[in-house]
Amino acid sequence: MDIIRKQYTFTGRVQGVGFRYSAQYLAQGLGLTGWVKNEWDGTVVMEAQGTEEQLNQLIQMLKRRSFIRIEYVAELIIPIQKESGFHVR
Repeated sequence: MDIIRKQYTFTGRVQGVGFRYSAQYLAQGLGLTGWVKNEWDGTVVMEAQGTEEQLNQLIQMLKRRSFIRIEYVAELIIPIQKESGFHVR
């Protein structure tokens, strides 16, 4: 299983709806590492590291969460980092 790291930028109703803490809870359950944070422009940026399957599962689970409405997700593969855990910034 190849480990990859992706940076995601989410637009839609993603701030003020528990997005970051949902992402943290789900990512930890999947065994992913990374972080998630709100941006000044109303988007949420997340970096997550794991297998392609785990990352896809995370995105699908976030799309099904109550109150969160993701309109668009931009994603970019970025270099792997040495870290432990998944954190809200």
